[in-house]
Amino acid sequence: MQMEYLFTSECVTKGHPDKICDQISDAILDACLTEDPDSRVACETLVTTGQVVVAGEITTKTYVEVQDVVRKVIKDIGYTKGELLFSAESCGILNAIHSQSPDISQGVDVGGAGDQGMMFGGACTETPELMPLPISIARAITNKYTELRDDGRLIWGRPDGKAQVTVKYDSKGSPIGIDTIVMSVQHDPSIERDEIQQQLELYVIGPILKPYGFSIEDVRKIYVNPTGKFIIGGPHGDSGLTGRKIIVDTYGGYFSHGGGAFSGKDPTKVDRSAAYAARWVAKNIVAAGLATKVEVQLSYAIGVIEPTSINIKCFGTAKVDKNILIDAVTTVFDLTPLGIIKALGLKQPSFKYQDLAASGHLGRTDIDLPWERLDKVEELKTYFLL
Repeated sequence: MQMEYLFTSECVTKGHPDKICDQISDAILDACLTEDPDSRVACETLVTTGQVVVAGEITTKTYVEVQDVVRKVIKDIGYTKGELLFSAESCGILNAIHSQSPDISQGVDVGGAGDQGMMFGGACTETPELMPLPISIARAITNKYTELRDDGRLIWGRPDGKAQVTVKYDSKGSPIGIDTIVMSVQHDPSIERDEIQQQLELYVIGPILKPYGFSIEDVRKIYVNPTGKFIIGGPHGDSGLTGRKIIVDTYGGYFSHGGGAFSGKDPTKVDRSAAYAARWVAKNIVAAGLATKVEVQLSYAIGVIEPTSINIKCFGTAKVDKNILIDAVTTVFDLTPLGIIKALGLKQPSFKYQDLAASGHLGRTDIDLPWERLDKVEELKTYFLL
């Protein structure tokens, strides 16, 4: 019989080196799609001390001034001071972009997937947004810290940082408490760690926990900058790469991940579009009351239109037969690459992909994301005559 257990997820701020790269890659994608929705983009970024390298394959009818895009992203994140040894005005930028292989295009142009692979999406009833509790709290903490740093209320704060949240679950898999919270945030040399912890508990952690039904006093242990200080950070402290925060971008490890990153990829790449679609499917299943915890797996072959497989796992919470549930999903949802792109409006989105790279791709409540809509609930219920 399963006993009580702990589960941990983490999230990082938009100033984390890897997240800088994700935002640059997606900002370039946004610039391409704005003028040419049919752009094919696979853009990767690397950052290190005083240097940005942009590489990959882009085929588009528009022109993008990569230097301007990169510098604007870095400036908006907050790297504007020379003392950080990485700043928007002074960093070097190397552009190594070339066109996409025609071998790929010939399969994608007819509606096939842009690559092979498997993608996962999940949903559960632990939070109102139907996301796992650990990643929801970790993301809310990093977003709150960034908000207070950006508007000057945490004037000592620097852009880099991360949060880790450990949730205690009962034997039935329901969250019952917050065991540990870890925050590591980059800061000016002028402030001491004790003062940082006091302000973070008062202005960040406490207010974030309250809507989830917890308080600071409920947390067994809180660690803030456990090494004592975090002055050197950002790309000077660690190099960054696009696609190295795929677990942060999704479910914090709570559900499976197929290994493909999102940022810098146009929606013909199923790494991105099918992962969004899998979340859309899973969330509507849970919202329809067909299960309380769902993981959807989709797989594709490059150049092939139909998915090579669809699987649904309900962890013993299903209210209906699993095989019939899969039949219902294939009837209600068009999960071909073109079907996903059309249904979710991914070529001419109402949102900016860069915004997703900064604060999470799934479970967002501050942006009207198509894959977060519960627009298939009634069709699923009707299929089961609920």
